[in-house]
Amino acid sequence: MKLFERNIGPIDRAVRIIVGLAALVAVALQYVSETAALVAAVVGALLVLTAAMESCMLYSLLGINTCPNKGKKK
Repeated sequence: MKLFERNIGPIDRAVRIIVGLAALVAVALQYVSETAALVAAVVGALLVLTAAMESCMLYSLLGINTCPNKGKKK
């Protein structure tokens, strides 16, 4: 098990980007309370970051791989 192998496929990556950016926009536009804003900012940033890296440490730990080129290094 290597932590930085590609394990995020294109659909998973697109969903992470959309949801992550939506969370960050909600925070920026103050649609949520202060506590929820902090949680949304952290989750949104993590989703966008993992999508950009095409690698998720949690997926690696759980043995999940949605990438069509399984195990290929970046």
